Amino acid sequence: MSAKRRVFLSATGAAVALAATAAVAVAGPVANPEGPSASARPGKPAAASELRVMTLNLWHGGAKVDDGLAKQLAVIEKHRPDVVGLQETSGHSARELAEELGWDHWQSDADLGIISRFPFTSEVETSRAAAGVRIRIDETTGQEVELWTAHLGYDPYGPYDACFDGMAVEDIFQREAQSGRTPQAEAIAKDLAPKIAAADETPVLLVGDFNTPSHLDWTEATKDSHCGYGQVDWPVTKIFEKAGLKDSFREANPDPAAVPGNTWSPVYPKHEGSTGVDEPQDRIDFIDYAGDKLTVKDSVSFVEGDPKPVPDQAGNAWPTDHAAVLTTFTVG
Repeated sequence: MSAKRRVFLSATGAAVALAATAAVAVAGPVANPEGPSASARPGKPAAASELRVMTLNLWHGGAKVDDGLAKQLAVIEKHRPDVVGLQETSGHSARELAEELGWDHWQSDADLGIISRFPFTSEVETSRAAAGVRIRIDETTGQEVELWTAHLGYDPYGPYDACFDGMAVEDIFQREAQSGRTPQAEAIAKDLAPKIAAADETPVLLVGDFNTPSHLDWTEATKDSHCGYGQVDWPVTKIFEKAGLKDSFREANPDPAAVPGNTWSPVYPKHEGSTGVDEPQDRIDFIDYAGDKLTVKDSVSFVEGDPKPVPDQAGNAWPTDHAAVLTTFTVG
């Protein structure tokens, strides 16, 4: 999350991530009226014994690279997620992707989106900087999941406070609240509480760009990667853990020193992209879940190719400034 990215966000109105109305003015959930075509849903199982869940920040709807939509589609078609939580859709990307894929979708008027090769079975609900829908993943059994996507406040950014300014942890946490992230996480956790309580029947997934590191990553063992800080109990991830959500990536990759899983940022190795001080690299995109019907089989963060840093990113095959996260769950 470089300074340049923060300027871009502000300029495009994505300060919705700081507001309580990230997804309030929305288009309703939309199903493909003809039903998804066989080619759009290759290999759809008769029973969903596995569920592949992705989160992807689209960097202003793909506008920062040439042929953004085609490159977004290439990522989805290659990695074959079943459901995707999107951020920075610029009010159109979820709809456009779903139209190309023949999937169901929901598109906010600004930031958030959800696409799914399985059908939606509810209206979209909203919380602060998050929105979610119920999805039927198995027509045979009627099994459903709740999928929520979130994009939390981005400024001030904790790793900058730590690595650039050397702030004390208590001061960093005050600025976490100032950014909007802490109250947003508290509101989301409160709104999801009854769903999490029933998650053993209907699993809950909360995915997105949380714009914060995890307390599971900033540890004594990783202090050399985090500007000398040891254990830091970042508030957002602690709030979601306390609410009963598990971090699927860390379930699959429990050692943050061996597998950091950084998602910010493949195109900002330096603070200005290719120039400036080293950009703090962190895992700020997450797939959290609750419910004993889901078991993590695998989870990866990934980038396609070798993307050039900003400002030379337009020709990149990779369409965004974040890595994607993909978790495969077994169901049942």
